[in-house]
Amino acid sequence: MGYTKEDILRIAEEKDVKFIRLQFTDIFGQMKNVAITRSQLEKALNNECMFDGSSIEGFVRINESDMYLRPDYDSFVILPWKDRVARLICDVYCTDGETPFLGDPRNILKKVVKEAADMGYTFNVGPECEFFLFHLDDEGNPTTDTNDVAGYFDMGPADQGEQCRRDICLALEEMGFEIEASHHEVAEGQHEIDFRFDEVVKTADNVVTFKHVVKTYARRHGLHATFMPKPVFGINGSGMHTNMSLMKDGKNAFFDPDKEYGLSDTALHFIAGILTHVKAITAVANPLVNSYKRLVPGYEAPVYIAWSASNRSTLIRVPAARGMGTRVELRSPDPACNPYIEMALCLAAGLDGIKRKLTPPASTSKNIYEMSAEELKADGIDHLPDTLECALNELEKDECMKEALGFHVYEKYMEGKRREWKKYKICVSDWEIDRYLLKY
Repeated sequence: MGYTKEDILRIAEEKDVKFIRLQFTDIFGQMKNVAITRSQLEKALNNECMFDGSSIEGFVRINESDMYLRPDYDSFVILPWKDRVARLICDVYCTDGETPFLGDPRNILKKVVKEAADMGYTFNVGPECEFFLFHLDDEGNPTTDTNDVAGYFDMGPADQGEQCRRDICLALEEMGFEIEASHHEVAEGQHEIDFRFDEVVKTADNVVTFKHVVKTYARRHGLHATFMPKPVFGINGSGMHTNMSLMKDGKNAFFDPDKEYGLSDTALHFIAGILTHVKAITAVANPLVNSYKRLVPGYEAPVYIAWSASNRSTLIRVPAARGMGTRVELRSPDPACNPYIEMALCLAAGLDGIKRKLTPPASTSKNIYEMSAEELKADGIDHLPDTLECALNELEKDECMKEALGFHVYEKYMEGKRREWKKYKICVSDWEIDRYLLKY
């Protein structure tokens, strides 16, 4: 049941809410907010709250700066860790107050969702967000130390982040999340908390909220939480496996009991669309220079472009569940990505596969990690971009993905990421100092 304006005003008064955070994200997935007092809440709920868009990276120029925040009533929640503070997630609108700003990641996702709806589909997504918990030094700065010797599914005392993880789960449940599982991951200091899938816009909202809650409760435990894809050399990095399904007429459009693997033609077309555009998607799904330190052989992250009905070494896996649980899992994204844009591109790619009736290559049952270069070539298995620059070059060539992003976000995203890559290329790293300073 959704909230009305009257509901929100009543709850805010009953709970004596003092401040409300009007939240949105920039194109790189960073949460932003404008805080208002309760006296301004009705004005905000009437879509009359403005902010300076020129101060947000990737938004607008100074002469176009006045923008409106339009709250999603159903996102209203009182923050469990703040005394009498609530939040509302907002869409960003242009200066006229009526036109959705297509530089807003949430509006980009809504645009692709409408395209799916026009084809009769609802898009559900369930992400699996991994993260690390690290200790702080004496000055309160994050380190990469964990004092954690736990492994996959281990428990205390080896898992020293267990209490923090438990408090995160309780806070998320208080905010309306349905937590399905939480556990220690493979690497030391690495954790995963899984929440129930939902319609894609709600899921993207949940990912942004999840990351904020994780970081907040880590600090309360004297720890630092990071969604950096590969913070420590020699151990697994953090992924955000993205489980996707399409619903049509109340049924799972990916399921067909009479077809091989129980997968419908729609599912196969969707998979083919993802595989066709995945190199371009990588520029958004793996947005950091550091992302490509994770996408290497030997650490469970996918490297090669293939799919399987069961094989965990492939880029796309179809988990065993069938019927209403039939879904497609893309294993390459990492949690540093902007979930609104990542999920928008995944949906746009899948819809392109459906519209063009694309056919995927044969399902791969081999362990790709153990295949030689010759075997990969013989099976026609390509690989993901291995640097941010290569991924950006792939996005530059993909007209379908550029169209899904829209000209404004495409230009601003490429500009920001090209600048990031350029800075990385001219940076002298500790590795270079250690290797070359004495030797040469």
